[in-house]
Amino acid sequence: METIKLGFIGTGGIAHLHAGQMLALPQVEIAAVADPSEEASSRFISAFGLARTERYADHREMLGKGGLDAVIVCSPHTQHFEQARDALIAGCHVLIEKPMTCSSAEAEQLIQVATERDRMLQVSYQRHFQPEFLYIRQAITGGVIGKLTSINATLYQDWKLSQTGTWRQNAALSGGGMLMDSGSHIIDVLLWTTGLTPLEVKSTVSTQGAPVEIDSFTSIRFKEGAVAGLNIIGYVPGYREYYSFCGELGVIYLDNGRLELMTYKDGAIEVQLPERTTNQDKSFVDAIRGEHEVLVSGEYACKVIGLTEAIYRSANYPASDTGE
Repeated sequence: METIKLGFIGTGGIAHLHAGQMLALPQVEIAAVADPSEEASSRFISAFGLARTERYADHREMLGKGGLDAVIVCSPHTQHFEQARDALIAGCHVLIEKPMTCSSAEAEQLIQVATERDRMLQVSYQRHFQPEFLYIRQAITGGVIGKLTSINATLYQDWKLSQTGTWRQNAALSGGGMLMDSGSHIIDVLLWTTGLTPLEVKSTVSTQGAPVEIDSFTSIRFKEGAVAGLNIIGYVPGYREYYSFCGELGVIYLDNGRLELMTYKDGAIEVQLPERTTNQDKSFVDAIRGEHEVLVSGEYACKVIGLTEAIYRSANYPASDTGE
């Protein structure tokens, strides 16, 4: 088994999660990191004892040095496109943090470059590997609750206050507010678990006095007939992630990780979750090694971006008339 040499673009908080999971795998080496913040890269290298790892201030310099098999992009959202494209052109497989890009046009370009260069392009939506979400997807696909009629996907998070003054509330770096950031995970769950196709979107947003949107409330009608409420609320203490998947035969609830299944026929049913066997990083490495296909593809992640764009368009955001 040959060693896979990794480069990191961005060494902030989420990069530490990826590094920990990558270094737990056999024959994986973090060979280089690129970050304009010397403090961030030094902290990263110190945390994982990477004394032999090369450090760069600019990702292009790192890529130009060569020798990397793959790159993990952990930078602010609006930088994803250019950095991932540069890595693909340099011959690297790419694992990119969410959102993949900040526009469908950029996402489609990345997919094209990855295809032309015959490189892997994976997006880091970790819920695809978590047992509760795997169960929901399998149950819906298997007809456990029948044809879907409605879905509620809601996230409450102390995002306005916790992210004040950070790049996440600078649209030039974030590409949007909470919907583009934490909300991307919830859109992912909504689309991936159900397999539904958005047809009509009606949304309203509020900045709550912040530089970017904080709260968004969206109703969605799907081509397959189901309807959904997608609510991303960022001005609230604490954290709560809630879903209800209603079908003609029953309902699945997921409330902060607590899963319930109820059907008209049998009432409450005990749920047996599948075993967790991988994560976003292991699956990326396994795909590079040819053990399976990419599990969260650029083509799929482009759908998440498409719905995000549709929500912003429906709310006429960004605009001066968002009710502030």
